[in-house]
Amino acid sequence: MHDCLLIPGGVTAPAGFCAGAAAAEIKYKSKKDVAVLYSEAPAVAAGVFTKNIVKAAPVLVSMKHLTDGQAQGVVINSGNANACNGEQGLADANAMVNTAAEALGIEEELVLVASTGVIGQPMPMERVLSGVKDAVAAMNPSGGNQAAEAIMTTDTVLKETACEITLGGCKVRIGGMAKGSGMIHPDMATMLCFITTDAAILPSYLRQALRQAVDNSFNMISVDRDTSTNDTAVIMANGLAGNPVINGDGDDYRVFRDALTEVCVTLAKSMAQDGEGATKLIQVTVRQAPTLLDARLVAKAVISSNLVKAAVFGKDANWGRIICAAGYSGADFQPDAVDIFLGDEMVANKGCAVDFSEERAFNILSRDSIEITVDLHQGSFEATAWGCDLTYDYVRINGDYRT
Repeated sequence: MHDCLLIPGGVTAPAGFCAGAAAAEIKYKSKKDVAVLYSEAPAVAAGVFTKNIVKAAPVLVSMKHLTDGQAQGVVINSGNANACNGEQGLADANAMVNTAAEALGIEEELVLVASTGVIGQPMPMERVLSGVKDAVAAMNPSGGNQAAEAIMTTDTVLKETACEITLGGCKVRIGGMAKGSGMIHPDMATMLCFITTDAAILPSYLRQALRQAVDNSFNMISVDRDTSTNDTAVIMANGLAGNPVINGDGDDYRVFRDALTEVCVTLAKSMAQDGEGATKLIQVTVRQAPTLLDARLVAKAVISSNLVKAAVFGKDANWGRIICAAGYSGADFQPDAVDIFLGDEMVANKGCAVDFSEERAFNILSRDSIEITVDLHQGSFEATAWGCDLTYDYVRINGDYRT
C-alpha cells in the first residue's frame, strides 16, 4: 500500500464538501435521521448497488441518476427503507430528490438518494421533506460527523474515516461514512456507504477503482448472510485538489485505488465488528489458493458460516466447521492439503486433526479480534474476509426489529 495518511474526519475531509443532518422523527423522536451531502462543484460519480432482485425505490432512482457519471448531492434517511412501497415509493424517493435539489439550488439529476430501515412501510413524507430542508440548512464543512450519525439504524458506533495521499505533487483526500450492522452480506453488485474525494479522475476510472475497492472490502464481509434491498456504495470526485486528471492505469491510478480500498476496508471492518449483537471481530485469510476467486469463495464461506460464528462466540476451537464451510464454498482445492490456524495455533494439518493446545486455542478465541487462516497450499492467491460472532443478542435484536 502506498503512503496513505489517516486524517481526522469523514466525508467532509476532502475539499469542497459539506454535510448536514436533522431529526425528522421518522422512527424515533429526537434522533437525527436525515442527512444531506453536498459538493460545491459538480462531481464525477459512480456507484454499486445491491444485486437483490427486490430493489428499494431509492436504489432505482440513484441508479438512473448515475447513468451520466455525475452527481453533486446525496440525500439519505434512516428509519424507513422505502422498499416494497410500489409506485408511491418511487414518488417518495423522487420527492426527496426534488426537495433536496431545490434547497441546494442544483439540478434534480445531480442528486442521489438512499434510505435504510424497515421494509414495506409508507414513508412519513411530510416529516421527511421537512427534515431534508432542515438538513440542508444545517450543512457545514464540519458536518460529516452528524451526517454519519443520522444514517445509523441498529449501529452502535459511527463509521467514518478519511485519508490523504499525494498525486502529481498535489495533496488529495478521500473520506467516507457508512452504516451497517445487520442484514449484512453485500453482493454489490442494509449497508450504505458514501465516499467523497477531491481527486480529479475520469468517470470510467472512478467506476473501475470503486468496483475494485468494493470487491476487496464490502463484498468480503458478512454479518448474517442477508443481502439487503438497499445496499448502496457511491463516490463523488469533485477534482478540487487540482491533481492531474487520472486518465489511465498508471501510478496515480494505482495510488488512488489503493487508498480508496483502504478507506473501504476500514469501513467494512467497522461494520463487521459492529454486527448486531456481536462481541468479536473475525478475520479469515485464505492463502495459497489456485485462483483469486477460489480464495475469495473460501474466505467468504467461512466468515458467513453460522456454525463457525457460533463456535467463535462459544470459544470452541471446532475447526471442522471451518473446513466444512471451505468445502461447500464452490472453490476448487484438495482437502488433504489444507492447514488451518486460529491465531498462531495450528488446529489442522493436511486436512486432519493435530494435537493442539485447547487452552491456547480458548485464549485466542477469548480475544475481541480473532484471526483464522486457511492455507490451501495449492497456488499463490490470497483473500481476506471479515465478520463477527453469532450471539443470543442477534436473535433478540431481530426478533422485535419493527417495534
